[in-house]
Amino acid sequence: MTTTVEQAGGYVGTAAGILDRERIIAKAGFNRWLVPPAALCIHLCIGMAYGFSVFWLPLSRALGVTQTKTCPDMTLVQELFTTTCDWRVASMGWMYTLFFVLLGVSAAIWGGWLERAGPRKAGVVSALCWCGGLVLGAIGIYFHQLWLLWLGSGVIGGIGLGLGYISPVSTLVKWFPDRRGMATGMAIMGFGGGAMIGAPLADMLMNAFKSPTSVGAWETFLAMGAIYFCFMMIGAFRYRIPPAGWRPDGWTPRAQANAMISQYNVHLNDAHKTPQFWLIWIVLCMNVSAGIGVIGMASPMLQEIFAGSLVGQPGVKFAQLTNEQRVAIAAIAAGFTGLLSLFNIGGRFFWASLSDYIGRKNTYYCFFLLGIALYALAPTAAEMSSKLLFVGAFCIILSMYGGGFATVPAYLADMFGTQFVGAIHGRLLTAWATAGIIGPVVVNYIREAQLAAGVPRDQLYNSTMYILTGMLIVGLVANYLIKPVNSKWHMSQEEVAKLQAATAKDAAATPTGSFGIGKGGLDVQAALFWAFVGVPLAWGVWITLLNAVKIF
Repeated sequence: MTTTVEQAGGYVGTAAGILDRERIIAKAGFNRWLVPPAALCIHLCIGMAYGFSVFWLPLSRALGVTQTKTCPDMTLVQELFTTTCDWRVASMGWMYTLFFVLLGVSAAIWGGWLERAGPRKAGVVSALCWCGGLVLGAIGIYFHQLWLLWLGSGVIGGIGLGLGYISPVSTLVKWFPDRRGMATGMAIMGFGGGAMIGAPLADMLMNAFKSPTSVGAWETFLAMGAIYFCFMMIGAFRYRIPPAGWRPDGWTPRAQANAMISQYNVHLNDAHKTPQFWLIWIVLCMNVSAGIGVIGMASPMLQEIFAGSLVGQPGVKFAQLTNEQRVAIAAIAAGFTGLLSLFNIGGRFFWASLSDYIGRKNTYYCFFLLGIALYALAPTAAEMSSKLLFVGAFCIILSMYGGGFATVPAYLADMFGTQFVGAIHGRLLTAWATAGIIGPVVVNYIREAQLAAGVPRDQLYNSTMYILTGMLIVGLVANYLIKPVNSKWHMSQEEVAKLQAATAKDAAATPTGSFGIGKGGLDVQAALFWAFVGVPLAWGVWITLLNAVKIF
């Protein structure tokens, strides 16, 4: 019996050890270009949070299947537990709030743990939460319990979002000290691209699973949970971290070459005590608030402003459209939403990579100055009935929205060093959670107030654009005020060495720059891994472009 217990304990210890940070320190010959696609495996899966609206209409008739079983007088509390009435789209829409609030909160709470535990363990926990949340959500749909859907996909899934989102940040910054912006841009663009793959995939699965008694939603939740779990586990187990002191062949830090890039580290417990942290918090919050407000209303905005001109009937207002015409312009507006998603993704890589050359502060100057001009001119483009100018302006705006997310980890690394950048980034994401409330509330409530005041639908968003412009001005001022962190917050070399003791042995055994990877280069293994994540992403881009051409 004793032997059996000892053996069992050994197996458990071995299983636990596989996830330990010390087990994923890279060995000689490892190619750093294997790390970004590992991050993409996770981000492309959790990025489906952006595409969850594909489920709302089918779930709004989950009981009626062909038509909604409505209960007009039902309260939200009753809706959480009803088994006889279909759910309202607005009630399911609370999932977005749960997603992004829990993402920010969980990233802030467990960011420090992630730095200690390592990206593999965090990636596995993220997969369990995100995919387990989908399974619990499927159970909620099957038994028609909205509270269970909220708890599963919203709360538990939201925790998985937070851990999965920040899991690669610190690792990528350390692997690519020569290209911090590009590295985080490669990974974080996957979060924006997740909906481009997941939304059409979910639609295909629901059509395959639907039957006379089911809209196919719970089955789709289970299928996607299984698919995502496989992808996320592959990503988590492909993570590697560099030994302490490693740097790419031929690259040396250029001391004092840029005063905005610190050569020192700030401790996690001190970062939030600096004005730089809160100024960057405001910068991210304002940039995201403006962009996320537009994302949430992109479809109705295009329909209400351009109305009949979208179907070859210029001059026909939204209220004058027939039901058939409204269906047609809704499909066109969906293409607009997809196009914005494409620019959201492309902007994450483009702007973050550009920041390596022009600096993070200058990149945010571009976001705010260009954004102020585009938001302020949007009502003019609408008044001119120029779809090209209007769509083009918002595509650029969304590229900067995505670029803000991808550039901010590198901004933090420049300010606070790389030792705790993942955990500091996690705390900074509370700005995203805040923006997830501010942005939609500003756009939605102003729209309702304008409607109640009798403002024509094609002018509903004029005031909103000017208010969002004001938010960007606040962000511009905050960005201007960011200066290098005071030296009193810098950690000593002894403190950093003590924290890196776990990898010091490997660093000594592996001389600096001996990995044979230089500053880049894709070998066969890395190329195949990139193809593994690139093919689904390319498919999502293709589907998006096919839908987007319908706008014009």
